[in-house]
Amino acid sequence: MSEERGIPEGAGQRTHPLGLIVRAIEDMRQAILPIVAAFFGSRAFVDRGPALVVGAAVVIIAFNVGTAWLGWIRREYFVGAEDIRLESGIFSREARSVPFERIQDVSLEEKFLPRLLGLATVRFETGAGGKDEMALSYVTLQEGARLRELVRARRDEGALPNADPEGDPTGNMAQSADAVERPAAQDRLLFSMGPLRLLTLGVFEFSLIAFALLFGLAQQLEFMLPFDLWEPDNWRGLAENQQEMLSGWGPFAQVLLVALALGSLSLAGFATGIIRIFARDWGFRLDRTAKGFRRRRGLLTRTDVVMPIHRVQAVQIRTGMIRRLFGWYSLRFVSLAQDTRSASHDVAPLARLAELDPIIREAGQTPPSDALKWHFPSPKHWIMRGSLLMVPILALAIGAWLEFDLWLGAAIGLIGSGLNLIGNAIAWRRTRWACDDRQIYLREGLLTPELSIAARIKLQSAEITQGPFGRMLNYADLHFGLAGGKMSIHGIDRRSAMALRGAVMESAAKVGFSDLPH
Repeated sequence: MSEERGIPEGAGQRTHPLGLIVRAIEDMRQAILPIVAAFFGSRAFVDRGPALVVGAAVVIIAFNVGTAWLGWIRREYFVGAEDIRLESGIFSREARSVPFERIQDVSLEEKFLPRLLGLATVRFETGAGGKDEMALSYVTLQEGARLRELVRARRDEGALPNADPEGDPTGNMAQSADAVERPAAQDRLLFSMGPLRLLTLGVFEFSLIAFALLFGLAQQLEFMLPFDLWEPDNWRGLAENQQEMLSGWGPFAQVLLVALALGSLSLAGFATGIIRIFARDWGFRLDRTAKGFRRRRGLLTRTDVVMPIHRVQAVQIRTGMIRRLFGWYSLRFVSLAQDTRSASHDVAPLARLAELDPIIREAGQTPPSDALKWHFPSPKHWIMRGSLLMVPILALAIGAWLEFDLWLGAAIGLIGSGLNLIGNAIAWRRTRWACDDRQIYLREGLLTPELSIAARIKLQSAEITQGPFGRMLNYADLHFGLAGGKMSIHGIDRRSAMALRGAVMESAAKVGFSDLPH
C-alpha cells in the first residue's frame, strides 16, 4: 500500500531527540497537582510521609520520561510523492496520511520551551478542522521550513524546486537551510505592530479572565484554603463583617473605598488584556511573499503562518464601539484553514483604514468605492425580532410589579422596551449590502460593526431561507457559503434575494474550478 501511494519503504524519519525533554516536562505539568496533594496529605504520616512523596515523585518522573522515550521511538513520519504520513503508537499503531492536494496551509508553531531548544511544531491544515488536521512535534526550524516548502511545491507545482529526480525520492536532503531561507529575501513588509501599538490594543482588550483563572486555581487547591469555598455561610459572615467595619467609617471613606475597589478591578482588567496581547502578538509582522502572505507573531509561543493568496476566500474589516471613535480597525482573512481555533486569520489586529487598503488589494479584493450603491434590507425582520423580544421584557416587568412594586415594573417595562426599540433600529440602519461585477459587500453589527468583502466567483453556494414570519411578510435570509465560513444577509426582500442569488451563481458558473487563480 505504501509503494502504491509513492511512499518509499524505510524512509521514515523521527523527530528531534530534544523533543523528549519537552514531552517529559509537558507530562510533568499534569502530575504537579497530584504530587502537591500527596505532599500535604502526607502530614498524617509523621515519619514516612515526606519519603513516600519523594518516592512517588521519582516514580512519576521516571514513568513520564520512559513514556516520552517509547513514544518518540515509535513515532515516524514519511514524505512521499503524493502525501505525507505519520505513524505513532506504543502498543497500538496508528497511521494518518494526508495527500498534498488536501493541505491548505502549513504553519510553524514555536512554544516557549521548544523555542529555547530550537524546535517547532509543524501543523498541516486541511481546512476541515478537528481530526483531519495533522501536527508534527518537535522538529528543528530548518526541518519545519523544509517540510513547508516541500509540501507547498508538490501541492502547487507538482515538483520540489532544486530536487534531483535521480536522488532521494522524498527530497529529504534536497534542500539546505540556506535554500529554504532564500525566498525570505524577497519578502515585502505589509504591516507590523510595535510595542506602542500593542499597548493600545491591550487597553482595548479589557478582560477579567484573570479572576476566572484565580477562581479555577482556588477550586483545584481548595484543600489548602482555611475555609470551605462552597459554603454560603462563610461568604455571608465575611460580608457581614465587612459591612460592620464600613458602617463605622464616614461617607467619604466609604465612597473612597468603593472607588479604590472599582479602580483595582479596572486596573486588573486592563493589565490582563495588555499581558495577553503582548504574549500573543509580540513581534507581529505580515509580509507579502512569492507564495502569498506570511504572518509571524508571539512572545512565548511563536507562530509562523503562510497563507496562499488564492486560498483567501473573503476579507473582514472589524471595529468596536470605542475603537471606532479613535479610528482603529482590524482585518481578517477567511480561508480554508483555521487560525488558532478560529475560522479567520488575523492579519492586522489594530490598524488605520489607510493601512488596511494595500493588504486588501494584495489579497485580490477591492475596498468599497464612494460610487458603490448600498441597499438596506427590509425592516420587517427587525420589527418581528423586536416584537418577539418584548415578550420576556413584559413578563419581567409584570413579575416585578406583582412581587415588588408597580413603579419598578413600569420602569423595567419602559426602559426595556426603549432599549429594544433603539437597538433593533440601529441594527437595521447598520445593515446594508452591495454588489458589483466582482464582489459582494456586507456591512452589519450593532456594537461591533463589520464589513465583509467576498469575490463572487469564490462563493460556494447561495441559500435562501424563510421562517414562518418571513413567508408571511415576504422577507428572507440569504446565506452565501464560503470554504472558510458563511456570509449571510438577513431580512432581505425575497425578490431581491432571488435576483442576487441568480447573479452570483451566474458569475460562479462562468468560471470552472481549474480556471480559478492558483
